[in-house]
Amino acid sequence: MLDFTKKGVINLHGLPLKMVNKNILNLLHSGENVVAPFAVVRDQVIFTNKRIITVEVNGITGVQQDIFSLPYRKVQYYGIKTAGFAEVIPDSSLLLFFADGKKAEFHFQEKANIIEIGRIIGMYC
Repeated sequence: MLDFTKKGVINLHGLPLKMVNKNILNLLHSGENVVAPFAVVRDQVIFTNKRIITVEVNGITGVQQDIFSLPYRKVQYYGIKTAGFAEVIPDSSLLLFFADGKKAEFHFQEKANIIEIGRIIGMYC
């Protein structure tokens, strides 16, 4: 299972929109759009304009998938860690804190538009 809490989801790298898991695309609500898709090996973390959707691919064939949704409206507060402050930043992290005390952490290995992601999350907090 993708670990949101202890070490977070590490080594996220950009993913072309055409490579986004079809199950995720089928789960999008009306008016929901993919903002930033990322992958870790076969697993994916997709930031939309309303939530974060993760898919963990299991087994050799990858038929079994665990899909989770983290809606931004449930985030109490968030934080961004960067090595610098620019629009697109390599080696950045996003921390989300929920009202129930849970935390989700995402580490981006490649350049990510962390400011845009933070702006969208901030609209819901």
